[in-house]
Amino acid sequence: MIRGRDQALGYSVIIAATLLAVIPFIGVIVLALGKPGDSSGSVSLAAATHWSNFADVWGTVGFSTSMGTSAIITGVTVLVSVLLSVPAGYALALTNFRGRSILFLLMVFGLLIPLEAMIVPLYFDLRAVNLADNYWSVILPETGFSVAFGAFWMRAYFLSSPRALVEAARLDGASSLQTLLRILLPLARPQMLTLGVLFFVWNWNDFLLPLVMLAGSDLQTAPISLVFFQGQHTTNYTYLAAGALIVIAPVVLVYVVLQRSFSRGVLAGAVKG
Repeated sequence: MIRGRDQALGYSVIIAATLLAVIPFIGVIVLALGKPGDSSGSVSLAAATHWSNFADVWGTVGFSTSMGTSAIITGVTVLVSVLLSVPAGYALALTNFRGRSILFLLMVFGLLIPLEAMIVPLYFDLRAVNLADNYWSVILPETGFSVAFGAFWMRAYFLSSPRALVEAARLDGASSLQTLLRILLPLARPQMLTLGVLFFVWNWNDFLLPLVMLAGSDLQTAPISLVFFQGQHTTNYTYLAAGALIVIAPVVLVYVVLQRSFSRGVLAGAVKG
């Protein structure tokens, strides 16, 4: 009897949380499909038939260009960050070298420093070496910030990985690189995919860093274009909703495609931790 009530309470909480998350999202979709130029902000299922709103918004402010810029910056950042985080986490967890603990503490300390405190000197440093106002002015800092967290994430996983496998590989004469690539890397795929999803969401939605680093160029990321678009269409709620959905569509798509691997990676890390 008690177990049945606990299950009913659990399902009730899950359903309530789902409704709280889904209903506003559905409202934005219905609003985006409303009558073009609507400034009332009313949500009507009967009027939610104007799919052309997305095409109008896409062509109005050049979302295609800004989405392409975000895709390049985010794609390169995610790929490089994951590739660097795995060996960095492995080295910090399972190899012995002088200064390992100090290096790890410095990386953790770097995670505690807010971006707002570093962005101005970072901009002048990059401009001094002619790396400002281009893709690299955003990719390099975002990769640095991402790798710091990625190394921390992968270190925790490798510390909890089966030591018997590592010791057996070393007894067989495998080097550290061979142990990582052949033994631990296949087991770490859920954690790597989870890390990739986190990096994608963080970097795609990043606003401040691209705004400062790309201020002197014609490049714009999707969140920046959405802000400029909002300034031009302050009362056009239909177009604002359509633009917001265009910007978040890649994030939703990535999460839906990798949802199972993302959940496995998070749960595995929670259980092993």
